[in-house]
Amino acid sequence: MQARAVRKHIRSSPLKMRRVINLVRDRNVPEAVAILDYMPQKVTDVVETTIRSAVYNLMDQYDERFDEGSLQLKEIRADEGPTFQRWNPRARGRAAPIRKRTTHLTVVVEVTEEEPAEVA
Repeated sequence: MQARAVRKHIRSSPLKMRRVINLVRDRNVPEAVAILDYMPQKVTDVVETTIRSAVYNLMDQYDERFDEGSLQLKEIRADEGPTFQRWNPRARGRAAPIRKRTTHLTVVVEVTEEEPAEVA
């Protein structure tokens, strides 16, 4: 069982977002949220909100509550969104471009079945 959440047009560059999501990739949800709580970057709030949204989508799809320890981040991806073009005046009547980049964030959460440990 898996569910996803997509957040689009985030006003942060994909490079800044990828620095954060690479630290939480392939972790379970409580561990990822705990890591995000102690990071100083501004985009951690957006990433945490999107992860929680994916968890709530999973609960809503299957009408049951899951143990948070059994929820795993299957996929987390920061794709490039549209770039806003602005212009900055420069010397002698010229103009320099300003690129305001945006990001599309996709999070996929799945339930991992934990096998009971064998007693030897």
